[in-house]
Amino acid sequence: MKKRTGLAIAISLAMLIPIYAQQRDHDRRDQHQDQHKDQHEEVGHGYVPPHGPQASRPPAHVQHATPPPATAKHEAPRNFHDQPGHPNAPHVDRDGHWIGHDEAPNDPRFHLAHPWQHGHFSLGFGPGHVFHIQGGNRSRFWFNGAYFSVAPFDYPYVANWYWTSDPIVIYEDPDHPGWYLAYNTRLGTYVHVLYLG
Repeated sequence: MKKRTGLAIAISLAMLIPIYAQQRDHDRRDQHQDQHKDQHEEVGHGYVPPHGPQASRPPAHVQHATPPPATAKHEAPRNFHDQPGHPNAPHVDRDGHWIGHDEAPNDPRFHLAHPWQHGHFSLGFGPGHVFHIQGGNRSRFWFNGAYFSVAPFDYPYVANWYWTSDPIVIYEDPDHPGWYLAYNTRLGTYVHVLYLG
């Protein structure tokens, strides 16, 4: 009898050890995925910034300076990797920092002879107004009857946008008259856009 009881206990333990090891591995995998998820969900994944970027305030002696010379068409790409797991594109982190929005107000790339040539966008700005792109491409995309064009210098940052479904939030650009910022909530990235009417 003692032999059978000992054998039954040994068999039960032998069966429990793999189950325990499997559960331990599952817990470790879940913990790793949670850490990985937290790291990558700092940008995008539906996050909508509560407000647009702050206006830059250059020192008084710089405000009236002549604009810098125009940059070459093939300027070196900028690096926006501020933290591991963040995209190498202008983006907004969960703390509301607009990474990459540091262009000088007098940057010649943003100069428009006729700001708001096609009127002002009026369907709403910020977190209460998430729109879904309904078609187009970087040259001309639309949603809800509003049309936009991505700034040519931001073309590299929209290569992975979905032009028929991505959720977009529009913010006003406080430094560059006539420009808006289109923030992609799926990716957490943004680009400069012109309103086409």
